[in-house]
Amino acid sequence: MEEDIIKNDSTNESKKNIQKDAKGLAVNLKNYLKELLDFRDDTDHEATINAIKADIPFKGATAWILIFAVFVASIGLNADSTAVVIGAMLISPLMGPILGIGSAFAINDIEIFKKSAVSLATMIVLSLLASFVYFYFFPGAGEDTSELLGRTKPDIRDVLIAFFGGLALMVARTKKGTVASVIFGVAIATALMPPLCTAGFGLAKGFSGETIGFTYALGAMFLFTINTIFIALATFIVLKLLSFPMHKYANAARRKRHTTVATIVGIAVMIPAVYTFINALNESRMNSQFKNYIKTEIKSNPKYQLIDKNLDIDAKKISLNFFNEISEAEENMLQNQLTNDPRYVNLKDVKIEVKGSDTKSFALITTAYKEKREELQESKNIIAGLQKQITDLQETISSLNQRIEQDASNKNQKVVAFSRIAKDAKIRYNDIQEIGFASVLLSKDFIKIDTIPIATIKWSLQTPDSIIAPKERELRTWLQKEMGLDTLFIKREN
Repeated sequence: MEEDIIKNDSTNESKKNIQKDAKGLAVNLKNYLKELLDFRDDTDHEATINAIKADIPFKGATAWILIFAVFVASIGLNADSTAVVIGAMLISPLMGPILGIGSAFAINDIEIFKKSAVSLATMIVLSLLASFVYFYFFPGAGEDTSELLGRTKPDIRDVLIAFFGGLALMVARTKKGTVASVIFGVAIATALMPPLCTAGFGLAKGFSGETIGFTYALGAMFLFTINTIFIALATFIVLKLLSFPMHKYANAARRKRHTTVATIVGIAVMIPAVYTFINALNESRMNSQFKNYIKTEIKSNPKYQLIDKNLDIDAKKISLNFFNEISEAEENMLQNQLTNDPRYVNLKDVKIEVKGSDTKSFALITTAYKEKREELQESKNIIAGLQKQITDLQETISSLNQRIEQDASNKNQKVVAFSRIAKDAKIRYNDIQEIGFASVLLSKDFIKIDTIPIATIKWSLQTPDSIIAPKERELRTWLQKEMGLDTLFIKREN
C-alpha cells in the first residue's frame, strides 16, 4: 500500500514536471516567434515619411527618366525581350506617387495625397503618350508579342502579386537602412511600367483601325489600376500596423474636414479594389474548373476527339470543337455534367456550344489522306528532278576538270586539279576561309623576268597570328609536295 502511494506521488511529480517543461517550451517558442517576426522596433517613422515625400515630385530629371523608361519598356515588349522589360521596371519612377497616396491615407495628410495624385496622373498621361508615339510611328512596332498580350487580361495572381509586393516594399521602406534589393524586386514583380506601355500599344493599334487594340488598352489599364490600388492598400496597412503618427493640423475643424475627406476617398477607392479582387478570384476559379472539366469529362473519354476549346467568361459560354461527330444527346449530357456537378459550381450558368458536331469524320479523313498522298508524290517528283540535276552538274564539273588537266599536260606543265587541292587544304586546316593559286611574273632588275608560284590564303579572323605562322609553314611544305613545286610563296590576305 505504501509502495502504491509512493508510486502515485512519483507519477504526479513527473506529470507536473512535463507540464512545466511544456509551458516553458511554449513560452520560449512564443518569444522566439515574436522576436523573429516583430519588426516594429526596427522602424524609422520620420525617415520613412521623408523618403516617401522625396519620391513624389515629378519634374526635371524624374520626367526624363520616366520617358526613357517608357521607350525602353516599349522596345522590350515589342521585341518580346523579358530582360529589357525588367530593365525598364528598375528605372521607372512610378512607385513614388503610389506610395505617397497610401501613406497619405494612413497618416491623414491631405497635402501628400494632392501632390501624389497630381504626379501619378501626369506620369500616366506622359507614359501613355510616349508609348503611343513609339507604337504608332515606329515601323513594325504594331505586331502582337507574348510580352504584350500577357498584360492585357489580369487575374487573381496579379492582385496577390501587387498586394504582397506592396507589403514587402513598405516593410523594407520602414526599416532602418532601406533594403534596396527588396525595392528592386518589388519594382520587377509588380510591373507598373509594362501595363502602361501595353495600353499605349493598344491605343496605337486602335487608332490604326484595329478595334481589338482598344480592348488591349482597357485590359492593360485594368492591370495597372490593380497594381496601383493594392500597392497603395499595402502601404496603408503597414503604416497603420506600425502606428505611424497622424499628421497634425493647427485647426481642429480643418483636421476633422480632412479626416472626413480622406475616409470618403479611401472608401471610394476600396470599393473597386474589393470588386476587382472578388471578380479576379471568381474568374480564376472559373478557369480552374474549366480546365478540370475538360480534363475529367472530355479528354479522359476516348470517344471524344477534341480539337480546341474556349471559355468566354463575359458571354458565359464554352465553345468545344470536336473532330468526330457529337450527337444532340451527348451534347445535352455534357451540359448536364457542367450544370449539376458540384465540382463545377462556378460554371453552372455557362452554356456549352459544340462546333462541328455534324462533321462526317470518315469522309473528312479520306479526303485529307488523299490530298496528303498527292502532295507527297508531288514532293517526291520534285526531289527526284533536283537530284538528277545535281548529278548532271557534278558530272559536268568533273569533265571540265579532266579537260583542264589534259590541256595543261599537253603543254608540258606540272598541274594538279585545284578543286582537289582546295578540298584537302580545308580538311587539313579548318581555319582557312579562302585559298587561291597563281603563277606571277616578277622582275627584280626590270630586265630578267621570272615566273613564281604564289598561294593566296585568307585565314579566319578569330585565328591569332601565333597560330597562323606555324600553320603557314606546314601548308607551304604540303602544297609544294602536292603540286610538285620546288618553290612556293605564301601570301596572306586580311
